[in-house]
Amino acid sequence: MSDTAIDFNDAVRVSVPGLVALNRSAAGLSLRTREVRAHISGEYLSRFKGRGMEFAESRPYQPGDDVRDLHWRVMARTGKPFTKLFREERERPVFVWVDLRQRMFFGTRNAYKSVVAARAAALIAWAASRHGDRIGGVLFSDGSHEEIKPGRGKAAVLYLIRRLVEHPAWEHQAAPAHDEHSTREAMIRLRRVVRPGSLVFLLSDFANFDAGAEANMTQIARRSEVLSMLIYDQLERELPPPGSYRLSDGEDEFVLDAADAEYRALYAERFAARIAHVGALARRSGMSFLTCRTDEDPLRVLQQGLGGPRQR
Repeated sequence: MSDTAIDFNDAVRVSVPGLVALNRSAAGLSLRTREVRAHISGEYLSRFKGRGMEFAESRPYQPGDDVRDLHWRVMARTGKPFTKLFREERERPVFVWVDLRQRMFFGTRNAYKSVVAARAAALIAWAASRHGDRIGGVLFSDGSHEEIKPGRGKAAVLYLIRRLVEHPAWEHQAAPAHDEHSTREAMIRLRRVVRPGSLVFLLSDFANFDAGAEANMTQIARRSEVLSMLIYDQLERELPPPGSYRLSDGEDEFVLDAADAEYRALYAERFAARIAHVGALARRSGMSFLTCRTDEDPLRVLQQGLGGPRQR
């Protein structure tokens, strides 16, 4: 069984020991790869361009050089083409943006979406620590946002883990608010704290994103590397076989009628439209885009997208 498999007790919330234990699994996750590929439903759609580099020097242009690396100021001064040379930064800030709205506390297979998001955040944090990078983030729920200043080392990871585990959203203490407002404000917070050249992971179901949230996300992607992981449950993608089902979100119960063929088709189309919309936004903005079902291992999904080594 995978080291990151979720047992029954951890299906609906996370614990400090459980997230700390992911340190070993994070050894198989590389954040230094220069080619991060976007993945949707088994297909690779784009590449993560791998900035996180700092300027070193210029040299005369050579055939095969990337035209995006041309040094225009030197060219204007000398009249000859020059290419910028870069070296990888020794460390860079890594940010996780974790969605803990009430709608994330849903899952019919393996775990809640919120649990998958928290576990993915912990894996990324441990991997960043192993690479010597600083880790910070923004945790948000319905009507609340918490900024975590980037820090280095095990202490910074443990602080992030504690903030994740102790977030009031797990107790459903946050009053429901408009999803659009929550995501927009949380994205504004993230844009304000992310410095150019950072590596940013967005962990959410990306439901009810308004134009303001998308605009801020695009601005972040212009100056930093962004990987968006859309987390979903299979029931959100496709209704179960025709019939009547009683469902609960932990507080309220409702009956789902899955017998109507027209409704089933419309249901599937709505989810497909959300996937397509976020994927198109990612392509336009130069972001990478992954999808992760609640019954998938977030470590495997991140490895697949980041191109890192796989654990045996």
